[in-house]
Amino acid sequence: MEAAVPQPSVVKKRQKLHPKEFLMWAFLVSVFMIFAGFTSGYIVRRADGNWLEFVLPTGFLWSTIVVLLSSISMQWAVNMARKDNLDKVKIGVVLTILLGIGFIFAQFNAYNQLVNMGLFLVGNPSSSFLYIITGMHALHIVSAIIVLFVIFANVFQYKVHSKSMLGIRLASIFWHFLGALWVYLYVFFLIMN
Repeated sequence: MEAAVPQPSVVKKRQKLHPKEFLMWAFLVSVFMIFAGFTSGYIVRRADGNWLEFVLPTGFLWSTIVVLLSSISMQWAVNMARKDNLDKVKIGVVLTILLGIGFIFAQFNAYNQLVNMGLFLVGNPSSSFLYIITGMHALHIVSAIIVLFVIFANVFQYKVHSKSMLGIRLASIFWHFLGALWVYLYVFFLIMN
């Protein structure tokens, strides 16, 4: 007996991972490893003693809310690109950029709250770790905002649409990753503080 050959309509086309998408995932793994190292160092150093306990500033809670809202606006922009609704893509990308900038402002507000509490970058290791880890994350957010400006320019040049999704898809992967990373960091600091 011969095996039944599937009909062409039944055979599913295998999705290939674009090389740029592979590079994005490799980059994100390396970024995750950096922050895993930071948080591991935080745990190890905390166990050594000379560790100041303090309440996290509310600015970090606002950062968390803003970054979650920005993930929603970013995904909305991607969904609108799939539907070739470029006006809404522009709105979604601009909204995400503004929320990203709002995230940075919320971070600076949290740093001001830390200073008002007498906690500085130099001093107790607990506040030093907090500044360094959150500052590194903020730098990644700034880089993602720059990427979003490029995507915004590409929308005006009709380089983003349902048949050309790679750029906005990579930007959204990066943005969602940074949002998830921030939530992880925020929960980590809540638990460890």
